[in-house]
Amino acid sequence: MGAQAVLGLLVWSLIAATTYHLHAAYGWVMFVSLFFWILTLLFFVTYLLQLHQKFYMIPWPLVLMIYNAVATVLYITAFVTCAAAVQPTSWRQWDYNRRFFACVTMITYAVSTFFSFRAWKGLGSNAATSQVTEHA
Repeated sequence: MGAQAVLGLLVWSLIAATTYHLHAAYGWVMFVSLFFWILTLLFFVTYLLQLHQKFYMIPWPLVLMIYNAVATVLYITAFVTCAAAVQPTSWRQWDYNRRFFACVTMITYAVSTFFSFRAWKGLGSNAATSQVTEHA
């Protein structure tokens, strides 16, 4: 989640440094990147402070898998939108940085979806880590 937060910050800050309000395509990328950056920070703080253990009735692996899957799909649309908005004759480096970081962020969410799916299904765990514990 730390990598997602840093890369998401890079995406929305690169978009915010442009005149994104003049381009509808960049407005969508800005919405997706800022929305998921805020949610990623909330999930990160929840796990960092171990608040997920206080709310044990919530299936956190399933919630994270759904969250990462939705983020992956919307980041795919943001990446395609950002890539389509770059002019092919543009020599400005920051046009390509926006597209690059949107792609890398999309890949990190896709990898997190894969690992969240494995955690949700219990794949890759051993008998010691998959024991059911009673919560008081």
